Amino acid sequence: MKQYTTYLFDFDYTLADSSKGIVICYQNVLKRHHHTGIDDHTIKRTIGKTLEESFSIMTGITDPKTLDEYKQEYVKEADALMTANTYLFPETVKVLTALKKQGAKIGIISTKYRYRIMELMGQKMPQGFFDIIVGGEDVKTHKPSPEGLLHAIEMLNCKKEEVLYLGDSTVDAETAHRAEVDFVGILHGATTKEELEQYPHVAIRTDLNILVS
Repeated sequence: MKQYTTYLFDFDYTLADSSKGIVICYQNVLKRHHHTGIDDHTIKRTIGKTLEESFSIMTGITDPKTLDEYKQEYVKEADALMTANTYLFPETVKVLTALKKQGAKIGIISTKYRYRIMELMGQKMPQGFFDIIVGGEDVKTHKPSPEGLLHAIEMLNCKKEEVLYLGDSTVDAETAHRAEVDFVGILHGATTKEELEQYPHVAIRTDLNILVS
């Protein structure tokens, strides 16, 4: 695989496994509103989508006011529970550190709130390690809109052909495609290789070690 000057990553199921915390938070809200029978795998399949989209998929609710209320309840749950139930994948720190030593620019583009990403990564990485973090509160349109990815490219003053975006979901793959940047699929999450293969990609791998091998 060619060398890039800039590596931009999705967060959930790409750099970190926050599925335990996500499932707990969703289930707490769902059960509070008497939505039962929604299993953990169904919840995990929505990771990477906005909170409103995820709640709508799981409950069938489309009313914006109700979905916003569920979202606000989820955020309160996550403030208390998410960071303690989120873990970096074993290779994450090694790979990111190696890329940084090579002089690459490193960033995160996620639907997760930036402050929550910074809370976790601040415990694992040196201050100022990331060149940019774009969270859900930083964009008007969420992935698969390329807004966040294109914003990062502009802020980092790099060319699209120098950028590699890595993510675990078809949402990430579509985001890269719309932004016209190269994509590598990472199979840490609930999305299958066959699903990711439906989108343009440089490679699909089980973990991030492809970047340092």
